[in-house]
Amino acid sequence: MTKQQTNTLSEENYLKLIYHLSQQQPGRVATSTIAAGMEISAASVTEKLQRMANKNLIDYEKSKGVLLTSDGMRVAIRVVRKHRIWETFLVKSLRFGWHEVHAIAEQLEHIDSDVLVDRIDELLQYPKFDPHGEPIPDAQGVIFQSCFKELISIGVGTSCRITGVKVDSEAFLKLFEGLGLSIGAKIMIESIEAFDGSHSVICNDRMHIRLSREVANNVLVTINDRCCAFESRNFQCPQ
Repeated sequence: MTKQQTNTLSEENYLKLIYHLSQQQPGRVATSTIAAGMEISAASVTEKLQRMANKNLIDYEKSKGVLLTSDGMRVAIRVVRKHRIWETFLVKSLRFGWHEVHAIAEQLEHIDSDVLVDRIDELLQYPKFDPHGEPIPDAQGVIFQSCFKELISIGVGTSCRITGVKVDSEAFLKLFEGLGLSIGAKIMIESIEAFDGSHSVICNDRMHIRLSREVANNVLVTINDRCCAFESRNFQCPQ
């Protein structure tokens, strides 16, 4: 992307947050929701949003909320790309635990060098997804659409492969690893408890694990023998 103006670290954080919030709930993002995400007062957020609107990064209406402009979207996706590539690099090349990398990537995502990020992307052989299963935008800002499903939607007797998680909190990631689960692990659903929705699964053909309904709802899987999460960037999952 050719940048027309310099964006501050604070602006990049706002744009990334607005992007994530708009992915969760399409449409305008309320000022109060942004304030909660930034953990600052709504008045401070309003002042910041007005300045960002003057730079054409957002479309802001006080009573209706915020939309990213095309310029704001490009900046947001650029930051998301850097964040997810840094997380992948930290896990795959520097052997950080996947529950450790988010805070570090939050700092590294603001390094203003597309060349550096593109070189790391090449070194990693152009991964489509970060260690948590989130899609990595390519150098043109295109985001690959995955075929992932929540484990909770998979029926008894079905074999599948873990591709990611829906939440990346440290507590959940530590629980995930403590259960013996990992990205890429093969699991087969033995039974689902009618009372509480807990799942009994066999992991990698040997470990019997019981998962709560909440955990099963936050684990992403694929039922394809081959999947875009584990193949080259131009691979298309079979339907």
